[in-house]
Amino acid sequence: MSDDEKKLLTDVFNAVEGIAVHIQGIKSFNDFKAAYTVKRAVERELLIIGEAIGDLRKLNPAIAISDMRKIIALRNIIAHEYDSVQDDNIWLIIVRHLPGLKDEVDKLIKS
Repeated sequence: MSDDEKKLLTDVFNAVEGIAVHIQGIKSFNDFKAAYTVKRAVERELLIIGEAIGDLRKLNPAIAISDMRKIIALRNIIAHEYDSVQDDNIWLIIVRHLPGLKDEVDKLIKS
């Protein structure tokens, strides 16, 4: 794996870790929904994840990450259709999908 690929994967990993930091103390969807600055910080981290994965896909299309297209699509929605971002979808991504993404990226970095 090239240094550029590892850097992009590390960016993804760090952004997932950043989300974990941002949501410390957030116990429920209602807490998340009420925390404006937390939501915006999480969205920023998701933008970074989507951008890094998009760049990784261009750099090496053979690297497989689950839901790669959905991750890139979410980045595009947050960046260009920000008024259609739904808090419940972001919350589900945080609790259901980010732990798996973190594990997947960690394994790729270590391989």
